[in-house]
Amino acid sequence: MDAFEKVRTKLETQPQEEYEIINVEVKHGGFVYYQEGCCLVRSKDEEADNDNYEVLFNLEELKLDQPFIDCIRVAPDEKYVAAKIRTEDSEASTCVIIKLSDQPVMEASFPNVSSFEWVKDEEDEDVLFYTFQRNLRCHDVYRATFGDNKRNERFYTEKDPSYFVFLYLTKDSRFLTINIMNKTTSEVWLIDGLSPWDPPVLIQKRIHGVLYYVEHRDDELYILTNVGEPTEFKLPPWACGFIMDTNSDPKNCPFQLCSPIRPPKYYTYKFAEGKLFEETGHEDPITKTSRVLRLEAKSKDGKLVPMTVFHKTDSEDLQKKPLLVHVYGAYGMDLKMNFRPERRVLVDDGWILAYCHVRGGGELGLQWHADGRLTKKLNGLADLEACIKTLHGQGFSQPSLTTLTAFSAGGVLAGALCNSNPELVRAVTLEAPFLDVLNTMMDTTLPLTLEELEEWGNPSSDEKHKNYIKRYCPYQNIKPQHYPSIHITAYENDERVPLKGIVSYTEKLKEAIAEHAKDTGEGYQTPNIILDIQPGGNHVIEDSHKKITAQIKFLYEELGLDSTSVFEDLKKYLKF
Repeated sequence: MDAFEKVRTKLETQPQEEYEIINVEVKHGGFVYYQEGCCLVRSKDEEADNDNYEVLFNLEELKLDQPFIDCIRVAPDEKYVAAKIRTEDSEASTCVIIKLSDQPVMEASFPNVSSFEWVKDEEDEDVLFYTFQRNLRCHDVYRATFGDNKRNERFYTEKDPSYFVFLYLTKDSRFLTINIMNKTTSEVWLIDGLSPWDPPVLIQKRIHGVLYYVEHRDDELYILTNVGEPTEFKLPPWACGFIMDTNSDPKNCPFQLCSPIRPPKYYTYKFAEGKLFEETGHEDPITKTSRVLRLEAKSKDGKLVPMTVFHKTDSEDLQKKPLLVHVYGAYGMDLKMNFRPERRVLVDDGWILAYCHVRGGGELGLQWHADGRLTKKLNGLADLEACIKTLHGQGFSQPSLTTLTAFSAGGVLAGALCNSNPELVRAVTLEAPFLDVLNTMMDTTLPLTLEELEEWGNPSSDEKHKNYIKRYCPYQNIKPQHYPSIHITAYENDERVPLKGIVSYTEKLKEAIAEHAKDTGEGYQTPNIILDIQPGGNHVIEDSHKKITAQIKFLYEELGLDSTSVFEDLKKYLKF
């Protein structure tokens, strides 16, 4: 069975409204801990693929609607296991602590936990460190013990509201790191795993513009930072996505490489040998039936912008093929290019996929991000326009067959393009899009406004920032003109992108289109503007079959394409 068939089999066994390729799974000692149905379970490592498992906790005891496990951590001696549980309707989570015995019982539970890790103190007592999150802000760190010597105390509070705190345990479990960071700056405190009650030690006080992380191995600290020259490694030409294995040990670094159309392939870097080993076995056929191209587009200021393009090897006359363009360009984050079965189905059906790595993202380092944020955000828009024009110029599709998709902050550039160059695309799909930058950043009562100042600026106190945001903000620049058809998926309980802003954008857009249609006269084909508000839900909701099929159906209908074969293929990978 090849890698894609393995993923297909796993997808087909998922409940209908769940679509997760990789389940939360942790190996510790001789056991594997994971979710089975609505239960936290464990099984012996060698029996992990069988149905022989021990139920540790039934998630239904929490009285939540469709709960699922988001993270699992096992205490060093396997006396306890902690699991973070949440629902698709909210980012709020509950951390349950299960005492492992012949009859596992829930020892305690903590609400609104973000990150958490176990260490063992000098008296062989398990200590749980965890961070508390309120209104998407995470500033407090606690430590707790259980059993006969129960203890729970807060020992660190971050005073600067623009920073976020999260915990990380080094791979050898020797140190716990308290990471305090915002979009551009970080600070790390170290807790000795052998003396967890001692005060944390500061590694390097925060310096604006300096990001760093700490790892430990063989009595040495390793610092990963944006200061200095990077080290480069050569990867397979098809590799676009990198997934680190959470079960890695100090001697090996296992990870997975994938692409939007190729499922993950396992690799292991062995430190002692200084060599990289790859999983052997049947090579996925997609590597021969498709092409991966690395192209560049020259932006308005002459900057070369990288693009990654996928299409079928045997495709003829690419100018007549449909094109789906992806964009993000914010927070210094790479455009997500992990495996997505529906993207593979599109390529199999003749589509061209293009991923535009515009400024504002992190693909080319910290400067690439800096050149696309604050008062340089319009660089990202210019990059996107250049990418689409370059694709058309090199014979990849044409405007009437070009579509655009974006998620969250990627909606800023996608929405801005619809205002500035609507003729470049025929249809757009947006998911939880950020479309009203100005009004959102003016509202300091929203949970993330203060944390977002480094990315978008402070229009409340800086007139320069305010005027600049007005130049590109999708909501502010809607005007009576022709627009592409747009399908927007929004979530009722989204705390990161308020539904109010999306609704206001949609209403204003429809009014502008109606005004343009009135001025244009009879015969004008009005674009379809669809707002699909999902009940419940939050900003990081998992992909559902219903959402995937709705978006693909929209694209096919707008381009006038026959979707019969694509939905037949989708049924192979998504259980209806």
